[in-house]
Amino acid sequence: MTKEIFRTKSINEFISETKQDGGMKRVLGTFELTMLGIGCIVGTGIFVITGIAAANFAGPALVVSFIIAAIACGCAALCYSEFAAMVPVAGSAYTYGYVALGEFWAWVIGWDLVLEYTLALSTVAIGWSSYFTNILTNLGLTLPQAFIMSPEEGGMINVPAMAIIWIITLINIKGITQSSFVNNVIVVIKLAVVALFIGLGVSHVDAANWTPFMPYGWSGVFTGASIIFFAYIGFDAVSTAAEEVKNPQKDLPRGIICSLIICTILYIIVSAILTGMVPYLDFKNTAAPVAFALQSVGYGWGAAAVSVGAICGITSVLLVMCLGQSRILFVMSRDGLLPKFFGRINAKTKTPVRSSLLVAVISSVLAGVVPINVVAEMVNIGTLAAFIIVSASVIVLRKKAPDRIRPFRCPFVPVVPALAIIFCGILVIMLPTITQIRFVVWLAVGLAIYFGYGYQHSIITQVKKGALHAAAVPAAADTPAAEQNESTEASHVR
Repeated sequence: MTKEIFRTKSINEFISETKQDGGMKRVLGTFELTMLGIGCIVGTGIFVITGIAAANFAGPALVVSFIIAAIACGCAALCYSEFAAMVPVAGSAYTYGYVALGEFWAWVIGWDLVLEYTLALSTVAIGWSSYFTNILTNLGLTLPQAFIMSPEEGGMINVPAMAIIWIITLINIKGITQSSFVNNVIVVIKLAVVALFIGLGVSHVDAANWTPFMPYGWSGVFTGASIIFFAYIGFDAVSTAAEEVKNPQKDLPRGIICSLIICTILYIIVSAILTGMVPYLDFKNTAAPVAFALQSVGYGWGAAAVSVGAICGITSVLLVMCLGQSRILFVMSRDGLLPKFFGRINAKTKTPVRSSLLVAVISSVLAGVVPINVVAEMVNIGTLAAFIIVSASVIVLRKKAPDRIRPFRCPFVPVVPALAIIFCGILVIMLPTITQIRFVVWLAVGLAIYFGYGYQHSIITQVKKGALHAAAVPAAADTPAAEQNESTEASHVR
């Protein structure tokens, strides 16, 4: 059994499975993917997490934290790009791990991604709720505290956070074309709002607010980087839409890299201006730091505009996160590691409706009853673990299959993947101990599910037992001829 849990699936097996239920609609190009990436990256990271990280961990050195996180993400993004072009299948890191490392590590990555996206949805929804209630307050409408805060924060349930998740889920269920259009509109609005903040805030920067620059030392800077790492995970979400991309071999790497570069520049500029406008300690008690900063320097109307823009921006993050999580659950279920009930595509909408509804149920409950700091930290450790395994997978697959066709090649292998592993590993260590303990518990639960259910119901196990006709799953591609078949098969999905 020890050997069997590391069994791999070939690329042509995965591609063959994408044709089940007629497959998904391939309508996305480089522009749409870049907008999806921006839609997911620029949101909570700027409008919510910046204040938390500055006040509690990095101070004005938040800029350095963003640069460190960007380097780690940049190395990981190059690794993702190589796999995304080579394995144009939904599932992101889960799929890549299955190809390179085998089923066991694929499950570990997939379980990490379930943690990442479910809690990310909850975190972003809580941030959305903060801005939403802020807007209502400015309009003279005050919601009861019991219905806008979690029990730990003195309330009963966060109703706005739960409601927005269900609204976004209904949009995603309608279809990828509708989701992409809504995302594009929202991204334009939120980029305009970010530009407005930069334009208004730059003239109110006081260099005195940058002193002391590093109040919590390097430890605080790296801890801050581990916390705001959450802000960058949008490029991972881009790769989850692989089965809905017109030319995945070219468009996926471009979308991943372009979105990351654009967002990194914006994060650095905004964090520098934010901490220059207001003393970093003033952000301790706000979940809406950008609006708070403008309000503090007398731009009440600007704060209101930013709040509206933030609502739009955070909504697009929810849209892409919801899309990504549903696709990951869908692929894991299609492979039999989770109940097959969730691995079906709706004949009318061409979307995984069942997995989308499951995501909505779980994430909305968490958003309603768990405070933002707890879910945000758990998101980061799941993401970092997935990045480490994907980066290792690039090195392993270069050794195992050096001649495999790679439409995009990560440069300087093994140096770049090794740097991704090192940076992400450091950020994992810098996370709070309680977060690490919760993550270990989560992995233990995941392993129990895998050995108790996933291994026995895996489509590979079922074929081996004769429960499925062997022809339903193509033979593994270990030979040059099979490799050529994979290339031919891949060309058919462009």
